[in-house]
Amino acid sequence: MSERFVPVFDARVRSVPLPPAGGAQLPLGRPIDRLGRRLHDLRVSVTDRCNFRCTYCMPKEVFNREYRFLPHAELLTFEEITRLARVFVAQGVEKIRLTGGEPLLRKDLPRLIEMLAGLRTLDGRDLDLALTTNASLLPRHAAELQRAGLKRVTVSLDALEDEVFRRMNDVDFPVAAVLEGIEAARQAGLPVKINMVVQRAVNEHQILPMVRFFRERGHTLRMIEYMDVGTTNGWQLGEVVPASEIVARIDAQMPLEPVEPDYPGEVARRWRYRDGGGEIGVVASVTQAFCRDCTRARLSIEGRLYLCLFASHGYDLRSLVRAGASDEQLSAAIAGIWNSRSDRYSELRGQLPPDEGRKVEMSYIGG
Repeated sequence: MSERFVPVFDARVRSVPLPPAGGAQLPLGRPIDRLGRRLHDLRVSVTDRCNFRCTYCMPKEVFNREYRFLPHAELLTFEEITRLARVFVAQGVEKIRLTGGEPLLRKDLPRLIEMLAGLRTLDGRDLDLALTTNASLLPRHAAELQRAGLKRVTVSLDALEDEVFRRMNDVDFPVAAVLEGIEAARQAGLPVKINMVVQRAVNEHQILPMVRFFRERGHTLRMIEYMDVGTTNGWQLGEVVPASEIVARIDAQMPLEPVEPDYPGEVARRWRYRDGGGEIGVVASVTQAFCRDCTRARLSIEGRLYLCLFASHGYDLRSLVRAGASDEQLSAAIAGIWNSRSDRYSELRGQLPPDEGRKVEMSYIGG
C-alpha cells in the first residue's frame, strides 16, 4: 500500500477563492440557492473513525486494519469548527448535528458541544444542537453531553434481534448495549430518536418489532431506505424496501395518518398513530426524493463543505481558515457557494451518467 494518504471517499476537491476584504461587519443573511432553497441545517462530522463496521456504511473489506484514517493534523480543531459554525449561523443555520464516523470517539467532545451551545440563531434563539451516535459510548457520556448543552440524540439501531444486529454492525456488538445507551440518554434528560436503515432480506422483518418496542417506550423510530451513498457498500436497488411498503406494513397493524412537516426541508416524512400513541418517520431518498426542499449543508472533519449527501466533490474551507481569512470573507465564501448550488441527485438518479469520481462515503460525511 502506498504511504501517501489517498482517501477512498473523495477524488475531487474544489478550492475556494478568498473573497476580497470589506467592512468590519460580518454579513448576515439567508442565502438562497438556484432552486430557491435556503440554508437551514448544518451537519458537522467530527471524526472519520468508527468502532462499528456496518455493512452499508463502513464495510470491513475497505475499512480494515490497513485503511489509513485522516491524521490528526488534518482534522478541524474545536476552535475551527466553532468558528465556521458561527459563520454558518450568521447565514441562517438553526440546526447543527454532530456526526462521524462515531462522534463519541472524538476526545473531549462535550467541550465542543459547550462551545457550540453558546451560539445563537439570527433571531436570538438557542441552536437546535443534536448528535447522531451508535450509542456504544452513551452510558459513559450521556450526562456530560446534556450538561454541556446537547439538546437531543439520534441513535442508529437496525434490529432488535441480536443475531441480525451483530451481523449488520459486523463487530459482534450486542443490542442490549445499545439499549443501555438509549436508556442512559433518557435518564440524562436527552430526547432520543432511533434511526433504522432497512434492507431487503436483511432486516426488513424487524420493522414491526422495532415499531412496537419503541412505541411502548415513547421514542420516535425513523426508518431509512437503504441509499446509494458512497461507492464501497455494493448498493443495489433491489435491496431497497420502499417507504410506501414500510408505511403500509405498519399501517396494517397500527393505523397511521400523515403529519405536516415542522419546517420546509424536513427530511423524514412523519406519520402518527391514529390512537394517539406517538409517531414514526420515514426517510425516502430513493423512492420519494426530497431534493426540492433540501436545506442541508455538510462540513467534513477536515473542513470540506458538501452540498449533497451524494456529492462527488467538496469545497475546501479549511484552507481559507488556516490562510487567515476573516469571518467576513468566510461568510462571503459560504454564501457564494450556497447561492450557486443546484444539487438534486435523488430526483435525477435514473437520468445521470456514471460519475467519473467517487461519491463521498457515508462514514466520512456523516449521513
